[in-house]
Amino acid sequence: MYFTDRGIEELQARRGDEEVTLDWLAEQLRTFVDLNPEFETPVERLATWLARLDDEDE
Repeated sequence: MYFTDRGIEELQARRGDEEVTLDWLAEQLRTFVDLNPEFETPVERLATWLARLDDEDE
């Protein structure tokens, strides 16, 4: 198990039954980066990865 799995597991346990839009998620990511600019690159990579999941070329 990776250390980050703990946060993912907490997210799933606390909010796993909720439905959210990608607009909501994008806004939360922007807020997180505004508050934690040192995480801009990893958040950008995650957002790009999520945006391109269905691309056949990737």
